[in-house]
Amino acid sequence: MSSNAAAVRNPVPIRACTVSRDVQNFDLLIEDMEAELGESWGDLSFQNALKYLDLPEARSLEFIAIALDDEDEANLTQVQAIIQRARSLDIHVILIAEELGPIILHRLLRLGASDFVPYPLPEGALHDAIERLAQPAPVAGTTGAPQTRKLGDRNGSVIAVHPLAGGTGATTLAVNMAWELANQRGNDAPRVCILDLDLQTGSVSTYLDLARTEKVFELLSNTAMMDRDFFFSTLQTFNEKLKVLTAASDMLPLDLITTDDISRVIDMARANFDFVVIDMPGTVVQWTETVLNAADVYYAMMELDMRSAQNALRLIRALKAEELPLSKLRYVLNRAPRFTDLSGRARAKRMAESLDITIEVSLPDGTGQVTHANDHGLPLSEIAPKNPLLKEIRKLAQGHLESQRSAAQAA
Repeated sequence: MSSNAAAVRNPVPIRACTVSRDVQNFDLLIEDMEAELGESWGDLSFQNALKYLDLPEARSLEFIAIALDDEDEANLTQVQAIIQRARSLDIHVILIAEELGPIILHRLLRLGASDFVPYPLPEGALHDAIERLAQPAPVAGTTGAPQTRKLGDRNGSVIAVHPLAGGTGATTLAVNMAWELANQRGNDAPRVCILDLDLQTGSVSTYLDLARTEKVFELLSNTAMMDRDFFFSTLQTFNEKLKVLTAASDMLPLDLITTDDISRVIDMARANFDFVVIDMPGTVVQWTETVLNAADVYYAMMELDMRSAQNALRLIRALKAEELPLSKLRYVLNRAPRFTDLSGRARAKRMAESLDITIEVSLPDGTGQVTHANDHGLPLSEIAPKNPLLKEIRKLAQGHLESQRSAAQAA
């Protein structure tokens, strides 16, 4: 009798709540919440969540898990209000989303949601998200990751590749250069990763026959909570030598990631790899400046045509207006005229003079072998080891290796 009375007087404190249209639609979430919290959690409808958050009992909540699917678009106004109210009370918000568009997720994350987990829940995903909530926040005024975690023991070189027009071969250069760097023989082969930051039309995964996963969106949406394990769990491995951050499975808004997000991802990659190759979008965005400042070399890919010339001029003007380092740009002419094509070489010279630039790298036409390799998800060296384009890319890669070794010896 007394024990029953004690149980009534001392109920189990509620540490978290799920919020959904009908939690029975998310049976895996119920199982994971019970596994993580036992009886220390409750369930709220969208209609009751705001009312509960206004009660004194809500102050004990550590987080709420808002579960949404494609039928919840009509409830977005309520969901946004719930997120804002929870964050005003310093209650973390985890989004559990099934078949919800990236634009909607982006909007909800920007309102203050702390983390995102796709549904059906991957094994251990909710546990990992709850653990990340407990990690210390970044020090105010810094763009890096939390001070308490280890990044890595390297300080890699950053090589960015930016197309000045569609089809200029930027992704082909990025993928094959990364592979050539990673494919060095010997015990001192460098560690290399490639980051596909073309959020909407990134093709690195296609060129290397890798799957696009929801983990990429999860990482980019939560870089403030990213640690080394989180970062490496998002990377995929190509042929046991090259680590790859693919584009996400869905097209993402270009403003999904901020300059702080990009800084954290690049810092993490540099700390764990000798070379970080970045495949950039053709569009100049707010974080292009961040990549340019972080890069040791920034390749601008162009062809011998008017669109490339005009876009190069626009890029130069934009960088000058912002007083950004033009010296890092290395102009690459793809499908350059052959040595015997005097007329083509004269045109290339006139274009460079009119733009007041120096074309430092001229890449020959790789012919249909390039398309064949890309369609089969393999680097050029695996399909056409004697391809003339591959030979020039290999020279570039070798140059980067020698530069890094010289810098290491000088240090």
